[in-house]
Amino acid sequence: MNTGFRSQVVPEYRLLTESQIHEFHRAALEVNEKIGMRIGCDEGIALLKEHGCTMTDNNMVLIPSYLVEECLRSVPSGIDIYNRKGEPAMRLEGRNIYFGMGTDLHNTYDVYTGEMHRSVLQDVANASRVADSCRNIDFVASFALPHDVPTNTMYIECAKTMFQNTVKPIFTTAAGLEDLQIIVEMAETVVGGAEALRRWPCLIHYSEPTPPLVHSYGAVRKLFLCADKGVPITYVPSDVLGGSAPVTLAGGIVQALAEAQSGIVLHQLRRKGSPIISGFCVAPMDMRTAVFCYGPPEYRLTISAFCDIFHWYGIPMWSTVGSDSFVMDQQAGMEHAICTLMAALDGANLIHDVGYLGQGLVGDPAMLVMCDEIISYVKRFVRGFDMSRELMAIDVIQKVGAAGSYLAEEHTRKYFKQELWQPSLINRDDLEVWKQKGRLTYGQRVVQKTIQILENHRPEELRPEINEKIEEIAKRAEKGLAALHFVA
Repeated sequence: MNTGFRSQVVPEYRLLTESQIHEFHRAALEVNEKIGMRIGCDEGIALLKEHGCTMTDNNMVLIPSYLVEECLRSVPSGIDIYNRKGEPAMRLEGRNIYFGMGTDLHNTYDVYTGEMHRSVLQDVANASRVADSCRNIDFVASFALPHDVPTNTMYIECAKTMFQNTVKPIFTTAAGLEDLQIIVEMAETVVGGAEALRRWPCLIHYSEPTPPLVHSYGAVRKLFLCADKGVPITYVPSDVLGGSAPVTLAGGIVQALAEAQSGIVLHQLRRKGSPIISGFCVAPMDMRTAVFCYGPPEYRLTISAFCDIFHWYGIPMWSTVGSDSFVMDQQAGMEHAICTLMAALDGANLIHDVGYLGQGLVGDPAMLVMCDEIISYVKRFVRGFDMSRELMAIDVIQKVGAAGSYLAEEHTRKYFKQELWQPSLINRDDLEVWKQKGRLTYGQRVVQKTIQILENHRPEELRPEINEKIEEIAKRAEKGLAALHFVA
């Protein structure tokens, strides 16, 4: 008997060796300890000084290595996320993978006309409803950035609209502390109070430092609010190779890792053990066009590197997918498929920007439907297969024998559904049937499915009294924030 035999075959991928992870970690510690970070919030500076940090003559805060490592250890290794009904939805831990949308797309395609327009609040509602119906999209973000609502309340209106159009967990950003407080209040109202939100979080906030080496006033205040409230925050540097970071992949990784480490220090010093999702975005700038690129291989390499590092830290991590194409075409399909497969193989926990087009500027609800099937394909691939005695099927092979058929066998009936992936939109008809059905392309079938969802899917509604309360919160916010100037 082979005592070391493992019957489950699972695809495995890792980019960095243990010694390479250690070297990146050491280099980032050196940046924090010898170069430091600029902190735009006096409250943040005071907190860091209180714990042994010092300041240079040019106002950089130096963070000792022991403090970084202490704070890395205090981050929870797993975060439970719930839907708005208090039901478990995601366990961000280990190599568990979950997919969802991103925020702030300025332009959106109309699936009925095929025309692009400036995003409006109805686009947020449409994207939320489509995602609510897609089995492989685990969390919902606004997708669109609405231009038909007041600027100071656009993120509040997005959060309200998402709560009204999906049961799934909400992933949201905010302009500053002021509107984030309102969004958190909405979430507390939906789940039954502040303590309920702390125990069963259905909201994840997204925020960023400002590369190179800056944690802004607004970012630090949002970090602190989330730490105080126990709201999970995704706080990730977004660095551009050759722009806001060194052009070399290794240099960009070191800078972004140092920024991520220092963000964790600020968050954990505020309240040790508060939930944070980390990582970083290090993407190349096309030197011909100055465009921040979503689809290139360099981006996937840096993401794989940080996933290996954060698996080593034992900290839940974020990742991203997307395409540089401005339309749902062959390029968009190729780039999303590759990105989705790589993110899954990386074992990233919270994978966002599903359906993104045009370097994060364009959204198309139909792209969400296409990505839902891509994710389904990828999840089947990374699940692998079992090579137990029963599934190696030696007895069945003997029974059927030469020139036989397995179609009528009980073994086939028992296992075909779990073994063989079944698409919903990909063409598997023969040629004549495909012709009879109208010779539709995959993209055309995706659009048809999206329209069907928009016309027929009805997400579970909020209870009337809860919906009334969040409407009141939104109206109060519009009056209170109308003339307020947010400080980044």
